[in-house]
Amino acid sequence: MSNIKECLVCKKSSIETPVTKFYYQESEFYICPQHIPVLIHKPQELVGLLDGADKLQGG
Repeated sequence: MSNIKECLVCKKSSIETPVTKFYYQESEFYICPQHIPVLIHKPQELVGLLDGADKLQGG
């Protein structure tokens, strides 16, 4: 398992920008502050990046 902590969306590492860890389907992922709104409001934009994102509903 890689120790690289990078945003699921933009791939910026924790060296470049702050990232927050979240868990989904028993796995852990990281996302930067710029893309947290995507996770919350438009998770359909994560299709192809996050398995099952097509089943998530935005707030």
